[in-house]
Amino acid sequence: MFTGLIREMAKVQEFSGTTLTLKAKYLPKVGDSIAINGACLTVIKISNNTFSVELSPESQKVLAIENYKNEVHMEPAMMMGDRFEGHIVQGHVDCIGTISSIIQNGNSTDFFIQIPAQFIKYVIPKGSITIDGVSLTINDVDKKKSQFRLTIIPHTIKNTLFKNYKINSQLNIETDMFARYVYNLFPSVQKDDKLSWNDVDKAMANY
Repeated sequence: MFTGLIREMAKVQEFSGTTLTLKAKYLPKVGDSIAINGACLTVIKISNNTFSVELSPESQKVLAIENYKNEVHMEPAMMMGDRFEGHIVQGHVDCIGTISSIIQNGNSTDFFIQIPAQFIKYVIPKGSITIDGVSLTINDVDKKKSQFRLTIIPHTIKNTLFKNYKINSQLNIETDMFARYVYNLFPSVQKDDKLSWNDVDKAMANY
């Protein structure tokens, strides 16, 4: 379990076959779970102030591998008693998103991200989403285009991979766990899609 708050930017030392070797101030232990660009991976080796994780061929098929170079987002798994910020992140990447547009908006930048149509139902206006492991708030959603808009402040851009992203850049996407669970609690939604997230908000406000 993670929070979507990046611990630090780890430096990629080598990516050979299925083994990704990283260097960071934080040094995990063999067997630890650690999120690298939002994907929960297992530490398999520690050596010379570096650590290695394994990305199976299956993992490499479903992750935005183009971002596993130079530097990557790193977050260790939460420990009991840790301060909880961001939102609950599982480290299970749902799909790959693509940046369709980047627009400067005053002192921030709007990123429009398109995802496969079957996942847009889990994307909620003003809800949470994880982009390459970064916990962010969704501004609005365009279901017809299967895309959503994020507004990123300069601090986040400077200290994450957002500074490198361009139009058509691919990203690891994890939708909000609670959105997936709530959606699947209402079988009728899957059949006729008549229940809106405003309806869900009203229902949850009763509890």
